[in-house]
Amino acid sequence: MLEANFWQDKENSKKVIKEKKLFEDLLNTYKVSIEKLSDLNDLSELALEEKNVSVQKELLQNIKELRTLVKKNEIKCFLSNEADSLDCYIEIHAGAGGTESQDWAEMLRRMYLKWADQKNFKSNLISEHKGDEAGIKSSTIKVEGDYVFGWLRKESGIHRLVRISPFDSGARRHTSFASIWVYPVVDENINIEIIEKDLRIDTYRSSGAGGQHVNTTDSAVRITHIPSKIVVQCQNERSQHKNKETCMNMLKARLYDYEIKKKEQQNQNTENSKSEIGWGHQIRSYVLQPYRLVKDNRTNFESTSPDKVLDGELDEFLEQSLYQIR
Repeated sequence: MLEANFWQDKENSKKVIKEKKLFEDLLNTYKVSIEKLSDLNDLSELALEEKNVSVQKELLQNIKELRTLVKKNEIKCFLSNEADSLDCYIEIHAGAGGTESQDWAEMLRRMYLKWADQKNFKSNLISEHKGDEAGIKSSTIKVEGDYVFGWLRKESGIHRLVRISPFDSGARRHTSFASIWVYPVVDENINIEIIEKDLRIDTYRSSGAGGQHVNTTDSAVRITHIPSKIVVQCQNERSQHKNKETCMNMLKARLYDYEIKKKEQQNQNTENSKSEIGWGHQIRSYVLQPYRLVKDNRTNFESTSPDKVLDGELDEFLEQSLYQIR
């Protein structure tokens, strides 16, 4: 930052400043934790000498708060992979099962949007295909914030829901599936080579709610990368040019994510998470009937409060995944 030409490269300076802030936050939190621990230790010795029970009880609560602070800092230290600090895209696809799975896909999208909102992260809808009766067939959202991809990278896979169907007049129990695919937004400094002849670009009419603002032009864009068979699409902008630009950024991100997983020797896991959206492939189960439980099949972490999880309280599941992969 002390170099004379540092501020001339805006993208690089922005990246360096972000990294500096994150490291400063880690160090400052560590220093605050040490100071609080020292203060609590002194206060504890005094309370024991004076046999002050009320102060000792207050100390226990303060220690719990300090442990929470230390744990948050510890989690940040785990987010050290090359792409962890990047923003991310979340793709959601309904599995077989029509309205049931499409409604489940929309519930998952709501869950991640709620989680992002609680973290004060910025979220943006990139594309969406609504269900025939309810829910969504597919959706792509972009989430921006500190270490977003690092937090969500292990959410890719099949998510299973068991509940009494609100669409079944017989009130029978149904099992629904939806897939989640999380990949990082490529940094401007990362060069991903894309050859024009490897692309198939299609335009189509964006679906809208109707009325005077309905988009009547073929502005939505779908790009297929033929060698990898990766497909991306965007319809949130009225301009076909802007939609194409967003699609190209998404394609770069998908290709970069693919290369990351190759380097980490996770190809087999990648293929598994892209397999059939159905039985035997789920990474997490959300059971609302006949009992209430959310269980991650990889970490075996469980929660008996599915409503809270579906309202975006995902941190405990995400933390367990971080501990497991490090």
